[in-house]
Amino acid sequence: MPGRVVLELGVGAEDRPAARRIVAEDRDNVTLLTNAYVSRLETGADGRRVERVVVERDGERLELSADVMVVSAGAINSAALLLRSASDAHPDGLGNGSGVVGRNLMLHNNSSLIAFSNTPNPTKFQKTLGINDFYFGDGDWPYPLGAIQMLGKSDAVVIPFDDPDHPDPADLALHAIDFWLTTEDLPRLDNRVTVKLDGGISLSYRPTNIEAHKRLVAKFKSLLETMRCRNEVRDNPHYLGGKLGISAVAHQNGTVRFGTDSTTSALDVNCKLHELDNTYVVDSSFFVSSSAVNPTLTIIANALRVADHIADRLR
Repeated sequence: MPGRVVLELGVGAEDRPAARRIVAEDRDNVTLLTNAYVSRLETGADGRRVERVVVERDGERLELSADVMVVSAGAINSAALLLRSASDAHPDGLGNGSGVVGRNLMLHNNSSLIAFSNTPNPTKFQKTLGINDFYFGDGDWPYPLGAIQMLGKSDAVVIPFDDPDHPDPADLALHAIDFWLTTEDLPRLDNRVTVKLDGGISLSYRPTNIEAHKRLVAKFKSLLETMRCRNEVRDNPHYLGGKLGISAVAHQNGTVRFGTDSTTSALDVNCKLHELDNTYVVDSSFFVSSSAVNPTLTIIANALRVADHIADRLR
């Protein structure tokens, strides 16, 4: 992709004229900087373009510039970066004239549940089935419940974490069938990312839509006999993301939402910040609702869409 990328090595504005500069203009050349912390994005005096990406790496301050900037650090860290980048032109955070940056954090309501088959389950690659039959309700409840899918197979190493006193964890694992249940959580202004004075990140989150998730779990348990399973289900809180509260951020989304109204959204429909001419956010931050499925494919599809848009503007 054409575009001029400059890496400027310096320790402050006063050193910028004499800084060593590396300019990369080869469209096929990609340079990955490891162990690099992006502390802030800095605009020009008019506040309309990000001109410098400030990076701390191995005790050195680096400054990068480019024609187009793309932020993709995950919904929590992308929001935190924009908030850390407050300036005179953007006093509440970069591109945050709407006040929504960092707000509407969504994580999904998730449960990791283990059922036990009446007969051994020798499956090695179990994560092959998804069920959306109850996504739009179950007949008794008119509202969406969510989705059920399978997880990787529990084994004799994993089972003792949840049942340390079981006399034969290997046999129990042989009968295990593992499931992942996801219900949408709802955007809420007070569920948010904020940045502390020392630059650290703080999350405030209160779960929403819990009744729907309880009903999805109950529906799952009602199917055990049909699935030829024992009448017992165990929570697996040790599975990353399963009922871990605020620490379960694998499905984080919604903190820099897109839209057509700049008073209620931070990004336009192409995921460019309304208030800046050259800066995009292309991770799950742009979501306005979480749905009840893994967000990854949506993130990928949207990133490819935005990439085409950026390529067109750079031609």
